[in-house]
Amino acid sequence: MSRQGITILGSTGSIGQSTLDVIGRHPDRFRVVALSGYRQVEQMFAQCRQYQPDYAVMVHQQAANQLAEMIRAAGMETAVLAGEEALITICQLTEVTQVMAAIVGAAGLLPTLAAAHAGKRVLLANKEALVMSGPLFMQAVHEHKAELLPIDSEHNAIFQCLPPIAAGGLPQAGVKQILLTGSGGPFRTIPLQDLKTVTPDEACAHPNWSMGRKISVDSATMMNKGLELIEACWLFDTTPDMIRIVIHPQSVIHSMVEYVDGSVLAQLGQADMRTPIAHALAWPERMDSGVEPLDFLDVANLEFEAPDPQRFPCLRLAEQAARTGGTAPAVLNAANEVAVAAFLSGRIPFTRISDLVEEVLMGVSAQPATDLEVILEADRTARAAADQIVKRNPTG
Repeated sequence: MSRQGITILGSTGSIGQSTLDVIGRHPDRFRVVALSGYRQVEQMFAQCRQYQPDYAVMVHQQAANQLAEMIRAAGMETAVLAGEEALITICQLTEVTQVMAAIVGAAGLLPTLAAAHAGKRVLLANKEALVMSGPLFMQAVHEHKAELLPIDSEHNAIFQCLPPIAAGGLPQAGVKQILLTGSGGPFRTIPLQDLKTVTPDEACAHPNWSMGRKISVDSATMMNKGLELIEACWLFDTTPDMIRIVIHPQSVIHSMVEYVDGSVLAQLGQADMRTPIAHALAWPERMDSGVEPLDFLDVANLEFEAPDPQRFPCLRLAEQAARTGGTAPAVLNAANEVAVAAFLSGRIPFTRISDLVEEVLMGVSAQPATDLEVILEADRTARAAADQIVKRNPTG
């Protein structure tokens, strides 16, 4: 069996590192063709030395220059490229069959879309690609015969719980609703008044998952779950009415699908992203991921509750954007990225994140998402509006 060529967008992040760990366990099945990173030169150099890719891309030119010098000094043959166009290039290489899309935020949209246009198997960890450009992205997948497999633990769980006939629509498959689970993050039980003073480090201390800082904050606000709701609508060709968000603090059940006959199918496992990564890489087969087996005697008590709308207003905003459609989800995502960055840098308090997003959603009119430029313009407009709000009135 010939080895499959893999490009990993965002290899220095947590998903990228987990992907490399899984691939490293199966050198007979996979070959790393290309890696990309942001500024983490030392980490990228270590990955290049271990996995010997043909290409390494650093978004920043200075970082690329530094990496190229280190690779030359080490006598390695990896070609170093720089810039956003290079990200697109490594997604379209003929020797690449699968692309792990793990760049966080809107920055991952264009290369992920390029992978779909190239007919690759797209392992989608970057939810923003579908949040921002759902209709265009799904059109590219269908027209270019790409494969789209979800990597988010929740969407991967739903995918595993759905039968093949679900491709013809959830009602045809007998699906009553999707139960999208979330842990509730680190602030699920603290008094509401204490949310005003939480620090970035506290917000990033997720109780179950090891994630980057931006995604960790999204988990704390549950905006992450709101974005996942929008993504699920596109992945599974459904509407917000068919999706129910359920808080499950233990993160053992990663999501469920309820059927009209009363059956509920759930996917369970450790809180380890290597499970969905291995599932997607090997699909429709199964292979070892390196994840420890789940011991049911250790997880005897599983809890479920409805999310508190006062504690998690971002869920309402995401559902509102999903129902509005057009460029509204792109506006939501852009405003949230600016708000989270402002919180992480100490410019706004935690509770200001949802207020800022709502203000931008109210101020930037949604347009039909007719083409990519319309979506990117909505993204730029929303970011500019959010930046102005932070500068003008950071504390609300």
